[in-house]
Amino acid sequence: MLSGGAVAFDSMSPSVFLLWIITISLLAHSALASIPLGYFLDCGGTKEVTIDNNLTYIPDGSYIKVGKTTTISKPDLLPILSTLRYFPDMWAKKYCYSLPVIKGSKYLVKTMYYYGGFDGRNKQPPVFDQIVEGTRWSVVNTTEDYAKGLSSYYDIVVVPPGKTLSVCLARNAHTGGASPFISALEVKMLDASFYNPIDFNKYALLTVARNTFGGEDIISFPDDKFNRMWQPYKDQNPVVESNSNVTSSDFWNQPPVKAFSSAVTTSRGKTLEIQWPSMSLPSTYYYISLYFQDNRHPSPYSWRVFNVSINGHTFYSSLNATTNGVTVYATKWPLSGKTKITLTPGSGIPVGPLINAGEIYQVLPLGGRTHTRDVIAMEDLARSIQNPPVDWHGDPCLPKGNSWTGVTCSNGFHARVTIVNLTNAGVSGSLPPTLGHLSALEHLWLGENKLSGNIPDLSGLKELETLHLEKNNFEGPLPPSIKKLPKLRDM
Repeated sequence: MLSGGAVAFDSMSPSVFLLWIITISLLAHSALASIPLGYFLDCGGTKEVTIDNNLTYIPDGSYIKVGKTTTISKPDLLPILSTLRYFPDMWAKKYCYSLPVIKGSKYLVKTMYYYGGFDGRNKQPPVFDQIVEGTRWSVVNTTEDYAKGLSSYYDIVVVPPGKTLSVCLARNAHTGGASPFISALEVKMLDASFYNPIDFNKYALLTVARNTFGGEDIISFPDDKFNRMWQPYKDQNPVVESNSNVTSSDFWNQPPVKAFSSAVTTSRGKTLEIQWPSMSLPSTYYYISLYFQDNRHPSPYSWRVFNVSINGHTFYSSLNATTNGVTVYATKWPLSGKTKITLTPGSGIPVGPLINAGEIYQVLPLGGRTHTRDVIAMEDLARSIQNPPVDWHGDPCLPKGNSWTGVTCSNGFHARVTIVNLTNAGVSGSLPPTLGHLSALEHLWLGENKLSGNIPDLSGLKELETLHLEKNNFEGPLPPSIKKLPKLRDM
């Protein structure tokens, strides 16, 4: 898989699983005081789950309104993997979590999956899509991990354009009659400087690999306060241990100090080659960040100079890796297939090159989003009516093929709602005043329901061609402005 990885399901150590929760903090701006810096949700859980006395997950029911829950009975299973939420409704376009966030802030989103044969099929886990905001993030296929007795995780770095973040699951051509499911969901705010200068208005960063070279154990919280998981990576190259300390905040992207405790190296005058990451990569652009530190005791001679190349192309020339350490990165580096990192020592350098850690993220173009004005109006409509379609959560239009049931939209990065069709959908309630803000709406069909109250001013619907509100329980006359709509031809 290109996103995340796998871990043993029965491990109880925080160094193996990212299991902690950020205490809800009061922020400087009073309007943001109630928004947590992180969410750690036990999907399908009914009570708080604390692991190792300091890692706490909360039930997910406050952040999602659809799906069913169940438990998995298996010895030594982590508590957060012993419950899950699954989605048997085959007609819904998507199933979405919605979490309040700080607009414009950067978040690391992680999803976790352990199948456990919850649906009685006892064959292989279902395959389905996951979506963040309006972008199809990746395909969830945990079959290989589950066959090895492992759970699976995926993570992505994204900046929400609004005050909520939606994380959704959706069926695809491979799902069949199975039910998408999720075991845990983590959302953690990162420092604003992380993974710049990527334009997060256009891209997200999909985790491909995050490794320490030569290490023995997975590094996570509390060693990485941002809850990233660093997997150990070893090959045939010699391993050395560090004899000097570093400060995490001195490095771009703040890797954990423990990531510098080991490195892979080679002898004096030799070139160090590493095949990393282990999987073959699709041809596209990647964000690459590499971390180096001379492992010797600090002295006037504690430095190494070498050139860094990737697949034969110069990545950085004459890198001076001292005991203080250094980061080098590229924001859009083309990769395809297998990747080889080559470290070539400079002339006369008394020690061989070395590398401590690295991160690779696929630069994922965002799939777009629904125009903010339309999002507000559609969310108001969803709140104003009772019994809306179960998939009326997340982005109303995107990704393409996963719009809300009964909603049709225009193409383009900023989609507009053009049709709302809830004819005979069994909905009741009223229509919000903001319905008239759907200025690209061409057809509004709400007939044969149990809607009541007054019909709001619809004078803003300048593109409206057809309007059907018959066979409801509306009160009062039609607003006079409706007759003045310039393109209305059928009502």
